[in-house]
Amino acid sequence: MAVVANTSSGAGDDRIAPVTTLRELALAAAAPAALRAAVRIGVAEALGDTPVPVDQLAKKLEVDVGVLERLLRNLSCYGIFTDTADGVVHTPTSALLHEEHPQSLKYWVLWVTEPWTWELWPHLEHAVRHGGQGLFEDLHGSEFFAHLHRVWPESTEVFNRSQTELSRITSASIANTLNLRDVKTIADVGGGRGYNLAVLLETNPHLEGVLVDLPAVVANPDPRLRPGGALSSRVRVMAGDCLEGIPVEADVYLFKSILEWDDERTVTALRNAVAAGRPGGKVLVVTNLVDDSPEVRYATGIDLLFLLNTNGKRHTMKGITRLVERSGLRLESVRPIKPLLHLVEASIPR
Repeated sequence: MAVVANTSSGAGDDRIAPVTTLRELALAAAAPAALRAAVRIGVAEALGDTPVPVDQLAKKLEVDVGVLERLLRNLSCYGIFTDTADGVVHTPTSALLHEEHPQSLKYWVLWVTEPWTWELWPHLEHAVRHGGQGLFEDLHGSEFFAHLHRVWPESTEVFNRSQTELSRITSASIANTLNLRDVKTIADVGGGRGYNLAVLLETNPHLEGVLVDLPAVVANPDPRLRPGGALSSRVRVMAGDCLEGIPVEADVYLFKSILEWDDERTVTALRNAVAAGRPGGKVLVVTNLVDDSPEVRYATGIDLLFLLNTNGKRHTMKGITRLVERSGLRLESVRPIKPLLHLVEASIPR
């Protein structure tokens, strides 16, 4: 079918909206690049409660004033910083870039804009044509996280900090949702540095916990979990890889935002929980479901990034429940953890 151009014009031309949308979307890479630049030069930390003239801000940051003004102009289109008559000020969104903000996302922004991400995105076409299996390994000669620890250790630290940031935002909601009154021990599998586990232990004073993650991660746990920390008498910190085995018996195994691999590895991790636990024990999966997320652009975007770096995925409701059942668990319920997550509850058959 031929496409015939309509050459009519006018100030109220409805055709401009889709043209604008497509032009902006094609240049959308400018936004994360600008975000990363703003974080790296420290704009958020340089601003306080009062406006700062852009020339003074540039002097404070030791950057080019003209380019800084252009950078901030782009970010202000997204509600990130704003330039008033008196100078540059924070918006509620840009405030989250400050490291000391209680809901800071500074390191998460850095994580998803690390240099390796820009190298991967052009390979999305190849993944669509041929599948994503082994893409990162073909490019770099090793598995993603092994390569990260060996070649990009700074990026590993950014990742660990970003996961703690996400835990600060969601852990209170998770602790309020989980009914752990009759539970004696919980293992937070792949629990990072243990922020989420610490909140669970603080919320449930009767509970004992085990933090399990890779050696490099648990080498620097949350201060509350370290020897002499406020929760040290009720917690064990153990090195382990849940894809190789889970080295602890517990009443409940929690997988929070880590079962984002391909289907086979996800099933392997869940089966290892079944093998480690007792009949009747619980396995809880906390995740952001791609097809039932209030942040659908975020969920589908991170799903594509997982495809490229680990051949992973964000699971759908149908997909995660199917994998839980494949692993030998009995699915009991799926319910939301407001505002962003879901809880998949399963049990080890008796």
